[in-house]
Amino acid sequence: MANLMMRLPISLRSFSVSASSSNGSPPVIGGPSGGVGPMIVELPLDKIRRPLMRTRSNDQNKVKELMDSIRQIGLQVPIDVIEVDGTYYGFSGCHRYEAHQKLGLPTIRCKIRKGTKETLRHHLR
Repeated sequence: MANLMMRLPISLRSFSVSASSSNGSPPVIGGPSGGVGPMIVELPLDKIRRPLMRTRSNDQNKVKELMDSIRQIGLQVPIDVIEVDGTYYGFSGCHRYEAHQKLGLPTIRCKIRKGTKETLRHHLR
């Protein structure tokens, strides 16, 4: 396995990225525009806050299907995460997130977008 060295924002410096991931799909940093726009990285599950998890329940059949798929081919679509002041908030990908939890995977691929506290309030309405 090869190691990759790159400059990341201070909020991500404690995370490592390698040539392979724990869920079978390769991590990707930046986008086709050379790092401008959302970044796709592996984040530890315990670093992602799920504020809507208390008010919503997941379809357990869908979670099981995703678990089977992730075991076989890895996660195909990263979850969307908003980063506000160094804290990560997940508002989509609830089934994918739960599937990773149940599989015991420590990280999940995330598409990270920067947001403001106002953006966060908007998502919590």
